[in-house]
Amino acid sequence: MAEAAPTEYFIQGITSTGKKFRPSDWSERLAGVMACFGPSPGGKGPNAYLQYSLYVRPTIIGGLKCVILDSRLRDIEPMAFDFVLNFAKDNDLLVTEACELPPEYATQQARSAR
Repeated sequence: MAEAAPTEYFIQGITSTGKKFRPSDWSERLAGVMACFGPSPGGKGPNAYLQYSLYVRPTIIGGLKCVILDSRLRDIEPMAFDFVLNFAKDNDLLVTEACELPPEYATQQARSAR
């Protein structure tokens, strides 16, 4: 049986009143704080470098800064997961819950569009 796709939360850099959230680098700051949670593909030691967590990543969607929060973080570190959602709530940011689409879905959609 196939494993269900994880739920993701899209935290948008806009408040419920439509105001753009500041500072402009908020998404990078939030994701940077959470970089230590999750697997570390960058490794450790003198050649290690900072990478965002696979579970909390900054992105831009439609010209708007966002943070994508993966629900799998809740299983690894519930307090970190709650911290990110509470950050959004405390700052009145819009949060949308969605599920990650499997890669083959994009391929099917591209074929259908032809």
